[in-house]
Amino acid sequence: MTAVTIIGGGWAGLAAAVRATQKGFAVRLLEAAPQLGGRARRVVHEGLALDNGQHILIGAYRDTLRLLHTLGVDTEAALLRLPLQLQDIHGQGLALPALPAPLNLLVGVCSARGWSWADKFSLLRQATGWQTQGFACEAHMTVAELCQGLTPKVMQQLIDPLCISALNLSATQASGQIFLTVLKDALWSGNGSSDMLLPKVDLGSLMPDAAHAWLTAHGAIVETHQRIEDLGPWLHHHVVLACPSWEAAKLTHGLAPAWSAQAASLTHTAIATVYVRTTQQLSWPHAMVALPSRPDAPAQFAFDKGSLSADPAWQGVLALVVSASTDERDTITQQVMGQIRDQLAIHDASLITTVVEKRATFACTPTLVRPPAQVCAGIWACGDYVAGPYPATLEAAVRSGFAAADALLQ
Repeated sequence: MTAVTIIGGGWAGLAAAVRATQKGFAVRLLEAAPQLGGRARRVVHEGLALDNGQHILIGAYRDTLRLLHTLGVDTEAALLRLPLQLQDIHGQGLALPALPAPLNLLVGVCSARGWSWADKFSLLRQATGWQTQGFACEAHMTVAELCQGLTPKVMQQLIDPLCISALNLSATQASGQIFLTVLKDALWSGNGSSDMLLPKVDLGSLMPDAAHAWLTAHGAIVETHQRIEDLGPWLHHHVVLACPSWEAAKLTHGLAPAWSAQAASLTHTAIATVYVRTTQQLSWPHAMVALPSRPDAPAQFAFDKGSLSADPAWQGVLALVVSASTDERDTITQQVMGQIRDQLAIHDASLITTVVEKRATFACTPTLVRPPAQVCAGIWACGDYVAGPYPATLEAAVRSGFAAADALLQ
């Protein structure tokens, strides 16, 4: 039985370990942290199981859903499926109906609340143009340049929140081509592709716990608290680097200097999540609402955790997400607490904690060249930063993990 060592136990590493085990490899997975999950993991604060960031899956994440099914995760119990909606607490904005694609998009745009017919027509005209052009644009284009024909309201209530949530960059910085790829897969890839899948459990319970149990049951070795400083002892068999790009760059500096330099050159953006508790009764249209974001009110989305779970500990808990965050933790917390009061009209919110993932995603800018999956002979890399069509998402991580394991057979 051929051995493979997988360094890193995030979603990419776990996906690679599961696929390699299925392919008949003797798998050993080594994770430096005390827990699995990487940048999508459980964070326990004073006994309350939270997450290091509020993640959303969509129906187009087919490899992620395939992995969950392999692990025996009951996705209906673990995920709340909703048609795509980007509405505020008053129900203003876009909400797609539960209709076959692309009829759902047409009806959703035409019935968007608070949008004029000029707003709606600009989006339909632009979307038709993207489809006609095969969802391709010039490599140098930003999302803002791609969307120049859209009205300010459509930009503010649809494109900006979609861009910041998918690419973790503002529309003036983010890659137009990657954004188009996300739109194509979400809105034009069949029924249910655009649905939002909101976790009803913490991220550790959603996948890493199940992956650990599955791997152990199938003979793989999984070890935490195992920081690897040198690849030398592992080079007698296959190695998959599933650690963050900056760690992979350090480990490959002497083995593949060009690849290492490319991985080290990636820049990263942060995501902050502010968790609060309230006793007020909420009347939001959905478990997730969009917020009017500005520099002094940076949160783009709010989640009612209590409506996602019957767990008594989650009742009254809200998670507010600041994508592409740049300020310090205390500043972010103060600004978001003001947002909760002024925009959500919640006056008794008490802070639970603020979690800042400083290098949550790579900066998905136009013309960015990402490192390839093969580092050198016998060494492969996987992670959401590896060359591919997607930005830094769970789906990109899982896809790259599958691809790295499949490459071991070549």
